[in-house]
Amino acid sequence: MMSAFRQNSYLFGGNAPFVEELYESYLANPASVDETWRAYFDNLQSLPASDGNPETRDVAHAPIVQSFAERAREGALQPQQMGGDVETARKQIYVAQLIAAYRGLGSRHADLDPLKRRERPEIPELSPSFYGFTEGDHAHIYSAANTFFGFESAPLREIVQALRETYCGSIGAEFMHMSDPAAKRWIQERLESVRGRFSFSAEQKKRILERLTAAEGLERYLHTRYVGQKRFSLEGGESFIAAMDELVREGGNHGLQEMVIGSAHRGRLNLLVNVLGKMPKDLFAEFEGRHAADLPSGDVKYHQGFSSDVSTPAGPVHLSLAFNPSHLEIVGPVVEGSTKARQVRRGDRDGSDVLSVVVHGDAAFAGQGVVMETLNLTETRGYSTRGTVHLVINNQIGFTTSDTRDSRSTLYCTDVVKSIEAPVFHVNGDDPEAVVFVTKLALDYRMKFRKDVVVDIVCFRKLGHNEQDTPSVTQPLMYKRIGVHPGTRKLYADRLEAQGTIEKGYADHLVTAFRDAMDAGKHTVDPVITNHKRFASDWSQFLNRKWTDAGDTGLPISELKRLGERITQVPEGFKLHPLVQKVVADRRAMALGEQPLDWGMAEHLAFASLVAAGYPVRLSGQDSGRGTFSHRHAVLHDQNREKHDQGTYIPLQHVTEDQAQFIVIDSVLSEEAVLAFEYGYASAEPNSLVIWEAQFGDFVNGAQVVIDQFISSGETKWGRACGLTMMLPHGYEGQGPEHSSARLERFLQLCAESNMQVLQPTTPAQIFHALRRQLIRPFRKPLVLMTPKSLLRHKEAVSPLKELANGRFQTVLGDTVADPSKVRRVVFCSGKVYYDLLAERRARELESEVALVRIEQLYPFPHKAFEAEFSRYPNATQIVWCQDEPQNQGAWFFIQHHFQEVLKDGQKLSYAGRPASASPAVGYYDKHFAQQKELLDNAFGGAGRTKGGKDKH
Repeated sequence: MMSAFRQNSYLFGGNAPFVEELYESYLANPASVDETWRAYFDNLQSLPASDGNPETRDVAHAPIVQSFAERAREGALQPQQMGGDVETARKQIYVAQLIAAYRGLGSRHADLDPLKRRERPEIPELSPSFYGFTEGDHAHIYSAANTFFGFESAPLREIVQALRETYCGSIGAEFMHMSDPAAKRWIQERLESVRGRFSFSAEQKKRILERLTAAEGLERYLHTRYVGQKRFSLEGGESFIAAMDELVREGGNHGLQEMVIGSAHRGRLNLLVNVLGKMPKDLFAEFEGRHAADLPSGDVKYHQGFSSDVSTPAGPVHLSLAFNPSHLEIVGPVVEGSTKARQVRRGDRDGSDVLSVVVHGDAAFAGQGVVMETLNLTETRGYSTRGTVHLVINNQIGFTTSDTRDSRSTLYCTDVVKSIEAPVFHVNGDDPEAVVFVTKLALDYRMKFRKDVVVDIVCFRKLGHNEQDTPSVTQPLMYKRIGVHPGTRKLYADRLEAQGTIEKGYADHLVTAFRDAMDAGKHTVDPVITNHKRFASDWSQFLNRKWTDAGDTGLPISELKRLGERITQVPEGFKLHPLVQKVVADRRAMALGEQPLDWGMAEHLAFASLVAAGYPVRLSGQDSGRGTFSHRHAVLHDQNREKHDQGTYIPLQHVTEDQAQFIVIDSVLSEEAVLAFEYGYASAEPNSLVIWEAQFGDFVNGAQVVIDQFISSGETKWGRACGLTMMLPHGYEGQGPEHSSARLERFLQLCAESNMQVLQPTTPAQIFHALRRQLIRPFRKPLVLMTPKSLLRHKEAVSPLKELANGRFQTVLGDTVADPSKVRRVVFCSGKVYYDLLAERRARELESEVALVRIEQLYPFPHKAFEAEFSRYPNATQIVWCQDEPQNQGAWFFIQHHFQEVLKDGQKLSYAGRPASASPAVGYYDKHFAQQKELLDNAFGGAGRTKGGKDKH
């Protein structure tokens, strides 16, 4: 690099970052750069702006650097232009590079490990000698105009000292990967203006000590009172409680009204008691085996959620800790969804009122894929919550793997957030003042820039993964260090005593006072406000309800026609694609009653009727705007305009003037995070129809943990009701194993205690009533809809308008053709196979002898309707269950015992369907066709005629 400078210019090559840095400073504040540089950049304003707008002050960085380099090559920049001799200017550039190096690499040399197990690595770029400075240069004065240390220029040794104090102390800041110059300058100013010297008052320091005492005190109290019981102790990471305390108090100062918090197991009980204000005596009761009588299953104490109104100097803040299972990091997107729902309810468009806070473990943050999925939602229109504060309790060990070569492939556990350019503040957990400082800094950043930010609290884990674990078996040297560590509280207390901030004995008094409070089952500070009225949803009207409760889902034909007319209007001059134009024209005819309704129109009328009645509708999924099978067309696209130039129109947003919100989102290509997000949203908003739609039903496989741990069991474990709807395209059309089955059998296996609803509607009228029923009834349970693919355009899968007006959702659809007295065989089925059976019965001319009955609601099983339909055929001796799916899948194993309960003497139950299979479906179309033929033949027992007319009786 030195030879390159000598050959042409000291202002070329490796100094491009310096030029760019100066240019950023100039854009932020022209007076912050040297007079000569300012004149140079002023002259460049004559260049055309990058966007062609002469009013735009910013010019792209690349042309600036390139122009500068070209002028340097040509000798156009003379030494006198740069304010001094060549050598001085060269060294000044190196000073700027040194400053940039500390900003970019200082975190690697920061004092972050409380255990000090490894020597801090030497980073050559942080040494002045790397740039050719000698000891004699340290007394020379250089410009520091692009820093915030409080001086324009200073001796090199003072500049280096300021850089080390700022970037290599207890805080390691990573922010130079960000592309926003303003955000980077803001962080630089906040860090460099204090230089690692935190100006806390004596009262603030005492509060930090008190919070550390509470954090340590609770763990030690539980350890002696409930020996060996799992609690996932926070010992070694007590500064986390000080950080959360600061976050809540400063959140109040920022005007925040609510915080939605997601937390891993580590320190969760401490968080519940010492931040959210759960009464210690209630926690002790859980340790002693007492539990809520109204929860059929319940859950372990370190999965429990909680909500409270906590006092802050600026007023109360409502805290909601999300319930979550042991599946690491899955609570993150649930928190984001809940936050989004609260923001929408409040009309909080910029995140000023509601904040999401997610607490991570270091190994899980690096290891769990749902973290990346959730981060990918942060800047999207349908899912952004305007920034989340992430806190990492970094134990440096994970479960038993403390060697980073085995726990991750990145330098830091937080490196995944660089994909969204979030700043990261690593901080030594043994410096609680630094922890509190960066927590406030992180919150201030989020509130100013509305983006995600991370605080990585580097600490340790005093005990094992749980209290029954012996960590020294696998980490002997690490736990020797931990064994002699005095504890963060003790270190901080000694420090305050040495400073004269507290008198001798004060810290011991706090310990005694806290233990006395624990003995009494009470808190020592900050009582929780229990009578403050909050902006919250009322779930009480939906509790203790039955699925059979009435809900009038019909609408007058006049209203259906009015709605149909509104949702088939297109703005003047809006050019539709010819295919879409035909869809809209057909829907207008359907609305007028001129032709029967198809699935898409019935669905649209359901949505339109709900938003017109004041119920918001939120529909998200991959390609949900158009629909995977191009049946929906909820979003219309102008063929002559781009999307961003008013090129889209959503008719369902123009149903009435005062309608509720209709939102349709083409989601990111994610199932787990998006479904968890929608679960969180629906759990916080009972009066919205919240729908997640899989592109193909089997895509739900990627989100199974959400179904198992939240959707199917959240209410019985935690009392957490939810009305989320899932649309899962399902049906066997020869599309192979990956696009045939939504795994109906898995949902049915999870059904118990009326925990959810599983439907497989087969007509447009049925989907209309099912969707409306989900909100019209005072009943909120997850709804799983097995929706069709081929039936979306099946000529017989249609409904007249009157069935929407006068009907309701029918759990069982009986046969309207067969003569009950003549029927000897009744074929029961569910879903798309009905239409295959219908065509086959017609071909075999068995309409009068074989009845076809559809079970549209598989769970909760409609016993009365089923038995009523069953009893219509007193002479039937052959009862058949027919399904598309293989015998070991689908509804067969779930439903057969319901038949056994009603079979009479002389009646036999048989199965007609595909043979048992390890795969959901075959991949060869000819084999699919052969199985389909055999399925239908078994359903009719070989009776009737073939299409060739040969009698098969």
